[in-house]
This record gives sequence, structure tokens and C-alpha cells, in this order.
Amino acid sequence: MGAFLYGAVLQWKLDIRSKTLLITCYIIPLLFFAVMGGIFSSVMPDAKYTLIQSMTVFGVTMGALSGLPPTLIEIYGTDIKKVYTANGVPLHLGFALTNISAFIHLFIMSVILYIAAPIVFDARIPENPLLYFGCLAIFIVVSLSVADIIGLAVKDQTKTSMFSILLFLPSIMLSGIMFPINLLPKAFETVGKIFPATWGYRLLSGHAFDFGVFWPLLVIFLASAVVCGILIKRLAK
Repeated sequence: MGAFLYGAVLQWKLDIRSKTLLITCYIIPLLFFAVMGGIFSSVMPDAKYTLIQSMTVFGVTMGALSGLPPTLIEIYGTDIKKVYTANGVPLHLGFALTNISAFIHLFIMSVILYIAAPIVFDARIPENPLLYFGCLAIFIVVSLSVADIIGLAVKDQTKTSMFSILLFLPSIMLSGIMFPINLLPKAFETVGKIFPATWGYRLLSGHAFDFGVFWPLLVIFLASAVVCGILIKRLAK
């Protein structure tokens, strides 16, 4: 219990001083919403029906891929790792607390978008809020699991940013939030299906829970979990 409390306090202190977390989980997604929300609403009037979902997919993907890996590196690639060990805190606890913290921040950001979009751009609120937020939680968890691999596998901040961008750009461009996915060449449409953003957008935009959309996210999560488990064991050696 003491190790858990120590880890939680340490993670809280890291979050408070993390400019990366503030920028990637709040500032950039909300700025993108303020600018692109207006453009989408003006150019494509029908965009209001999925504006909340598209802006949320962008924000979650940005926050997960660009915000979480640097935080993990700050723990496992610096002397903080030694602090954890010296105080008897299991390394996997730091991993868990980091993901919980990122989940909370991304969920808060998504709620802000959910409330602001109808007020600012007359966006259509999802028909079933309970289903929507349940699907949102699933999408955030899967997105974070992919980001975890970058944070655990890459130990250099510069390389981390590079890998994050390499995943972020195709995730957004091929997900369908910028333009209908059926306008893409078949090859690009197929590639887009390997990213959580594509399935997350479909899941959030649906009027009912669709297992056909859920199971690819489940596969991505399970595969990421296995890889993360292997990487954490290596870090513990």
C-alpha cells in the first residue's frame, strides 16, 4: 500500500510539471477543435453530425501518441527508475499509474469537446451518451496501449517524437475524420485499418455497439499488452 501511495504521489508531481502532457492532451486538441471545427462546419454542413467524434479521435490520438511516451521515458529512461527501485515501488506500478493518469486527462479533454462542440458549432450530440462514453473509454485504452510500446521500446526523446509522428499522421489521415474513407485508394483504406483511430471513429460514430468494429480494437489492445509485458520485464532486469 505504501509503495502504491508513493508511486501515486510521484506520478502526480510529474504530471503537474509536465508541459508535454498539458500541450498534447489539452492545448493542441482544443486549438485544433477551435480552428478545424469552424472550417468543417462551414465547408461541410453535415460535419456537425460527427464533429464531436472526429475532434475527439484527433485529441485522443494526439494525446496518447505524443503525450504518453515522453512520460514513460521520464520514468524508465532516467534516475526516476532508480527512485522507484530504492523505495520498493514495482516498475509495473509506474507504468500503470502513468496510463491511469493519461486516461483521466484524455477523458477530461474529450468531455470538454463533448460539451463545447454543440455550443460553439451546433454539433449534434450522440444519441446514446452512455454508449458513447463507454466506447470512448475503450478507444482511449487501446490508443494508450499502442503509445505504451513507443514509450517502453524507445529510450531517446528525439526518436520517440519521430516514431510518434510516424504513427500519428497516418492514424489521422487514414481514419476518416478528415474526409470520407471511401475516397481513399483501396491500399490506403486497408492500411488505415491497422490504426486504432480508424476503428475508434467508427465505434464512436455508431448508433449502437458494433462488435464487428470492437473486435479489431480488442486485437490491437491484446497484441500491445503482450508486447508491453515483454518490454517491462526487460526493463526490470
